[in-house]
Amino acid sequence: MGNLDTITIIVIVANVLVSLRGFKDYGFLDKYKFHVGGVQRGEQIRLLSAGFLHIDTTHLFFNMFALYLFSGQVIYEVDQGGFILIYIGSLLAGNLLSLYFHKNEYHYSAVGASGAVTGILYSAILLEPERLYYFMFLPSRIGSYDLGIPGYILGIAYLLYSIYGMKKRVGNIGHDAHFGGAIGGYVITLIVAPWLFEKDLLMVGILAVPIVLLFALKRAGKL
Repeated sequence: MGNLDTITIIVIVANVLVSLRGFKDYGFLDKYKFHVGGVQRGEQIRLLSAGFLHIDTTHLFFNMFALYLFSGQVIYEVDQGGFILIYIGSLLAGNLLSLYFHKNEYHYSAVGASGAVTGILYSAILLEPERLYYFMFLPSRIGSYDLGIPGYILGIAYLLYSIYGMKKRVGNIGHDAHFGGAIGGYVITLIVAPWLFEKDLLMVGILAVPIVLLFALKRAGKL
């Protein structure tokens, strides 16, 4: 599942270099992190730069490891150009959704590539929804039973959990950025791979359900 294609290496190196600078220089981190007040003052660069900053090495490692796991499949299906469009578009979509949900919280801030990575993950699932995924450190089979989870179930469950996390503010996690990234991954993948509408229109619709639900709940005032 993992792939260290050239473009994946470039993205990982960019994240590592920018994050390391942020670890050592708080002024740099503060200037380029996602910050509602800063963006509202016209510092739109934060919408992009925040996606290359991380809080610590653990945060950085898990985001880059997830990127490594899912990037290969996306690159295989839509090439390097499509991959980078999905990555950057998802990054921006994640921070834009955060801005939408936190627009009245002047001091709200966040960093991390999670939105971009979630976009790549959701793109990979959309491109091959029936693919089975397995959890690390758990058996893949018990007797004749395969314990793999189809991608579309995993993707929908993750987004439903993200809605719950947004509603309950679970942990110090940017659930809205993750969800926004998934929206970006979903929409841009359909733009660069329109053949998905012919290949599996039903699955395209099923994977849109959590996205429709999010905005329905927001409109109803339940988020």
